[in-house]
Formats: sequence, C-alpha cells, structure tokens
Amino acid sequence: MKEKGTISIHTENIFPIIKKFLYSDHEIFLRELVSNAVDATQKLKRLSSSGEFQQELGDLTVEIILNQKKKTITVRDKGIGMTADEIKKYINQIAFSGAAEFVEKFKDSGDAKEIIGKFGLGFYSAFMVSEKVEIVTRSYQEGSEAARWECDGNTEFSISTAKKAKRGTDIILHINEDSKEFLEEARLQGILDKYARFLPVPIKFGQKDKSVEDGKDKDDNPKYKTIQVDNIINETEPIWTKSPADLKDEDYLKFYRELYPFSEDPQFWIHLNVDYPFNLTGVLYFPKLKNDFEVPKNKIQLYSRQVFITDEVKDIVPEFLMLLHGVIDSPDIPLNVSRSFLQSDSNVKKINSYITKKVADKLGELYKKDRKAYQEKWANIGLFVKYGMLTEEKFYEKAKDFALLKNTDGDYFTLEEYQKKVSANQKEKDGNLIFLYTTDASKQDTFIQSAKKRSYDVLVMNEVIDSHWINHLEQKLEKTQLKRVDADTVDKLINTGESKESVLSEDEQNQLKDVFTKAIDNSGVMINVESMAPDEMPVSITLPEFMRRMKDMAASGGGGMPFMGQMPETYNVALNANHALCAKILAAKREDTRVKYAKQAYDLALLSQNMLDGPSLTNFIERSVELASK
Repeated sequence: MKEKGTISIHTENIFPIIKKFLYSDHEIFLRELVSNAVDATQKLKRLSSSGEFQQELGDLTVEIILNQKKKTITVRDKGIGMTADEIKKYINQIAFSGAAEFVEKFKDSGDAKEIIGKFGLGFYSAFMVSEKVEIVTRSYQEGSEAARWECDGNTEFSISTAKKAKRGTDIILHINEDSKEFLEEARLQGILDKYARFLPVPIKFGQKDKSVEDGKDKDDNPKYKTIQVDNIINETEPIWTKSPADLKDEDYLKFYRELYPFSEDPQFWIHLNVDYPFNLTGVLYFPKLKNDFEVPKNKIQLYSRQVFITDEVKDIVPEFLMLLHGVIDSPDIPLNVSRSFLQSDSNVKKINSYITKKVADKLGELYKKDRKAYQEKWANIGLFVKYGMLTEEKFYEKAKDFALLKNTDGDYFTLEEYQKKVSANQKEKDGNLIFLYTTDASKQDTFIQSAKKRSYDVLVMNEVIDSHWINHLEQKLEKTQLKRVDADTVDKLINTGESKESVLSEDEQNQLKDVFTKAIDNSGVMINVESMAPDEMPVSITLPEFMRRMKDMAASGGGGMPFMGQMPETYNVALNANHALCAKILAAKREDTRVKYAKQAYDLALLSQNMLDGPSLTNFIERSVELASK
C-alpha cells in the first residue's frame, strides 16, 4: 500500500528558499542530518533510562555511508525511529519540531537538554544537495511497521511500507548534479571533522563498494575486491564534558595540540563549568601573544551539546577575549534555524559577563598564588590584559590589581605600587604625579640616563597597544600624567618649580641661538636656549608629548588621526646654556667655525635619536674625521 500527500507548508517556494537562502553554506546539510541522528539516539537512551524502553540498546553508532556508484549518502541511526504517522507529523509539517515536543514532555528530567534538535527545518537541508530524499525508518515501539518516505524536492511526497528489520532511521540522499563535490570521500571527511568531531554518540564514516587491490591474477595484473571501509571519527567525551578534578595538565595540553597542532603550547587555561542561571561548559586557553596585536581572532569554537556551531563568537565572548583559544559549549545560546548565527538575548549577555569574570578571577588567582611566575608570563599576557582594560570596564576594575608596569631595570609593579614608588620624587609643583616612559630604551637611552641622574624612574611602554593604554591610565589614575622620556628636557618633564641660573648673558644666549639657526637651516625646528645642568647634553632634540603620542597612536592604527603618520617632522631643539661646548662655540673667532661646531653638536643630538641618515650621516662622519684630525 502506498499513500501520497502534500507537505503542509504555506508556500510552494519553500524548497528554493531552503536551497538558496536558509542555509548559507551547503555543507550544513550533513551537520543537520547527523545531529538529527544523534537526537534520535539520545531520545532512545533517555527512554531506556526512564524505563519506557526495556529492550537492549545494543550498538548505537551513527553511520554515514557514501556510495559513489549510486551517488548516494546515507545517514543511519539506531535510535528511536518513526512510525508512518510520526513521519506525517514530524517530516511533512515543516517547522514542527519533534525534539521540542520531546524536551517539553521530559522537561523536569535533568538530561532532557541533551536533545540537540530544536528547529524542525534541519532535515530539509538535505534538499540543498539532493534531487531525491528517502527515509526508511522503524519505530522502537513494539509491533511497529517499517515505513518509507520519498520526496523529490517539490511539495509532493509518498509514504509506503518498507523492509527494515531493526529500529532506527536511514536518511538516503540522492545527490544532484550541482553537488557532486559531496560524493568525494575527502570532502565528507572534512565536514565531519569540522562538525561531528565531539558528538556524544559514536559516529562511523565509510565508503560502500570501494575497490581495493586484492592480490594479482595469473598475468600478474592487480585484482580488486569491493568492500565497505569505515572508522569511528569522533571523541564522544571531550575534555570539557569532564570534571576538572579528573583531568591533569597533560590532558589539557593534549587537547590543545589536537585543536591547534601547529601552535606553541598555551600558558594556562580556564575550565568553565556552570549550570545556573545558564548552562555553559568549555576550556579557554591563553596563547602566547607576545607583542602581536594582529593575532587570529577566530580560535574559539562554539558548540551546542557537542555539535560544532561556529567559530564566530563575538556576540558571546567579549572582544578582548577573542584573543583566547579553546571551546565553549552551551545549549542556552539561541541560534537561528541554520544553527549558524547567534542572536543577542539575556542569556548571551550573562554568558559574556560570566566569561569575563572567570578570566579576571583566573588572572588574579595566578598573580596572588605565584607572583614571580606571573611576572615571567607578563610579556605574553600583557597585551591581552591591557586590551581588556581598554575595552571592558568590569574587567578594568578587577585587572587594575594585577596589571603590571615594568621599568627599565626590569622590575615589575602594580599600578598602586608604582604610584607609591614615585610619589616622593616625581611629583610636580601642582601636585601631579608624573610617570616617565620609554618606547625604545636603546634609542632613547640618552634621555633615560638624564632622568636617572635625577633619580627618576622610567617605565618601558613598547607594546603596540601602549599608546592607547597610556591615555586610558591617565583617565583612570587620579592626578597622574605619563610623559615619554624624550618629550622634553628632564627639568621640564617634571616641573618641580626649581630653576637653574644660566652662565650666559641674554645677549650671549641670542648669539648662540643665531648660530644654531644658521647651522640647522630648518624653519620647522623650534630652537630654545635653556638653563640646564652642565652635565646634560649640549643639544637635545625633543617632540612634545602630545605630538609623540598622536604619532604613536597613528602608527598603531588608532587614535582617530591617521594623518599624523604622514605629518612632516617638527620638533624642538633645546640648547644647554650651561654646557662647556656652547661656551666654546661662542668663543670661536670665525663664524664658519662656530656654525661648524654647532652643526656637529646638532648632528650628535640627531644621532642620539636615530634621526641621522643618508647624506646627512655621511657629512657628519666626514666632519667628525676632520675635527678629530685637528
């Protein structure tokens, strides 16, 4: 007996919509069908544990069978199966979800949430790649008859009796001409590796009627035999489903190497495990970031009950945590019909906040437990912590207690510790505390040494994000400013109100300025004569803090002023009125000699800033040889 009917839908155009728009990627069909097979298996296990199914469960492996000769892919489960009436109810009424009804029935049982399917339309993804789809199924219920359902991609279907000795369901896809790629074993294997790698039921994949060499014939030609080749392709109990108490460090490292086989081992990790007010499990790893802000940000994989969903998790995970690697799994994250896009709702926001808190708590714990080890990791995690402090206010509030500053001597301080360290010696007359910093200790060494002569401390701020973090710290730290050590002469960087007398008269100072103006011959340079300590450099080249900061931010791709990177060099030249060389320049009888010495002193200042190159460097070398010869 064969029954025919029409699929209950509102429009006959449902199949073109499914094929072209509902699913953005055609490979999703296999994920959906395998997920449905796992659902059917989990339902049977649930019925068995509740006593409603009392027979032997037996082998529950889900099979994916490729038959290249017949151009078919079969997804076979040994789960709950369906009767003909259930096919009409669950398959023919699009968007009515059997899994949703099943969960509702057992909503008071703790493991009801193990059922993956919620969407009803998953099965119809099969028509994206098939010219015809068959279902051969037999219910677990005693006395049930096997049934066959067939549909060729329009709204008409047929149901008939079938031969099937055991419970379960076969979904048979007759692959269409446009989807021949899915008849390649490697293509299917890749999809299964991506989506089914950690499903909670064993998954077996193989090729039926595959020819393999089987000895030689009498003429020494190879003989072939036809076999079915298959193997289990998934791990049913991945690490995040286990208790942290049952795991060792090596277990976490092994899992990381499986996920990211070409990466360095992570620094540490966080095992997430919460079931209220939402369900969330997972393991997040801290990779070695070093000073590289352009690290891949799609390394966290989202699962829903061990089904891979996506590695685009920006709605769930705060932006700064996108630098982490690992897995999160939650059935409480709402998805659309294709399981591929996240929708913001209260659960997503709660999960976002929870992950932020867990990460902050882990870092705080590491800092308190072993500060020395934490400091050794800071080179790799500093970028991550600073990024979090910039972008997440709640993270900043926690991180300010374990964020570290490092000085040029290699010592580390928390923000509070450093404020206490420099409060006595680096406070201006108006009460502002000044943090001095260097972005390149080797290039700015002259200025660092000048600061150290005053017993000032200098921080190292050489990470790509530091120009932004400096601004943020100034907004957060009360009456505190940060100044780059070469942004001005040392006495102006920290204005204590003290002034030094000049050994030069006002007229001599004007003469000195005129000589250097001729020697430098650059209208974009501001020349000033200042009273500094005699042991300071005779000539100092500085760029005001604001200009330096804007250029640093532009170079790192931020600050809203990209034009700063293209601005011509404009800087200040400070002449030390109390240095012996300045007196010697003024004492020279010939003007060309005065200009030559001034040019030499200026070029030395440029050289100390790594700003001397090309013909200017050649001229400096030749002039140095000439002066040394005399």
